[in-house]
Amino acid sequence: MLEITSHRQGAILNHNHGIETENSLKITVSGISDSGQPVKVNGIPAVMEGRLFSAEIELTQKLNQVTASVTTPYGEYSQSIVLVWDKKSTRRYNCYIDDHSFVFTELARQRPQRAFDHFYLAGLKKIHDEYGFKVTLNAFYRNDHDKDGFLLKDMPDIWKSEFEDNSDWLKFSFHSYSEFPDRPYLEASAEDIGNDYDLIQNEIYRFAGENAFIPPIVIHWANIHPTAAQEIIKRGTRCYSSNFRARVMGGPSLKDRQSGGNMQQIQARSLSGVDKAASTEGLKMHYDYPEETDYLTRHFAYYDPTLDVIFFRGTICGNLVPLEEIPGKMDAYLKTAERYGVEAMNYASHEQYTFPSYPNYIPDHMERLALTAKIFTENGYAPTFYNDGILGNTSWDK
Repeated sequence: MLEITSHRQGAILNHNHGIETENSLKITVSGISDSGQPVKVNGIPAVMEGRLFSAEIELTQKLNQVTASVTTPYGEYSQSIVLVWDKKSTRRYNCYIDDHSFVFTELARQRPQRAFDHFYLAGLKKIHDEYGFKVTLNAFYRNDHDKDGFLLKDMPDIWKSEFEDNSDWLKFSFHSYSEFPDRPYLEASAEDIGNDYDLIQNEIYRFAGENAFIPPIVIHWANIHPTAAQEIIKRGTRCYSSNFRARVMGGPSLKDRQSGGNMQQIQARSLSGVDKAASTEGLKMHYDYPEETDYLTRHFAYYDPTLDVIFFRGTICGNLVPLEEIPGKMDAYLKTAERYGVEAMNYASHEQYTFPSYPNYIPDHMERLALTAKIFTENGYAPTFYNDGILGNTSWDK
């Protein structure tokens, strides 16, 4: 057996993981070779200590193939992985907010002189003005909570220039045709998701301009069919939340979201993990994909070279973490990021919790979004859009 143990396939590495120059990132690759024969890494003889090997190599490309090889009396064995050089990386964060339909409905009905006179957009702009905050609003085509069945085609285009002027920090994206049913693209065809994608993208172009649209990095409930995944990759999605597979997820139940529940109990249950807890080791192995889950818990992202997609995990979900608990939880996330040299982080929430008409209205929801942005800013993280470059780092594009 020959195995590289120092790095996972698709590890995203920056100056914290080696010595960076203008032209390369020097790192140490190590592993184990059962034969004990001399190992080479990308042709460079490794230092051997019994069955253990290590070698210094230089990453010079965005995507780097690293190959460890050994010649034994029984033939040559090798292992190759792809490592990503996050060149000139800096601390950065992404934010997206899911499930948008309420703000479009109210704008269409209220017709304020300026779109940003509406309390929701005004609240987001206030966070932007204070902290440089950037955000993607993931949109539905239909408002399932509106008795008249509001559709995104009914959103006026009278504020188009205003949205265009703010498109450097405020983007819109496709999320789903509507909120219900849950997991709408788990059994979908490419045509199904493509039609819905076109509906929403075309409306965003119409009322906000092309610069205000960005490809999605999470679809409603995140769980999608392989053909749906292929379709959004084709349309420009370069990173995605956790993975494409169907999986168990926590958060408020359908009943709670439709009828309204005790948000304190819902939040406590979600934060405890009981919403998606597997009761036995067998169930955990079956449902949790432990290697991926554990890696994302520590490293927050990795690249899948077979899909050309980066998978990432989030931090705070604004509608599930009470305001007073955000500082402590963010401190834990930031300490983990620092320990593992991570410089790109994400947080999220859901639009409807900001609106008093919603059964599960959270009065301090906008404050939660602002506090999280404030903590990121105070710790040297700048806002970005994850789908650009490597999790918002566009150094390779320059």
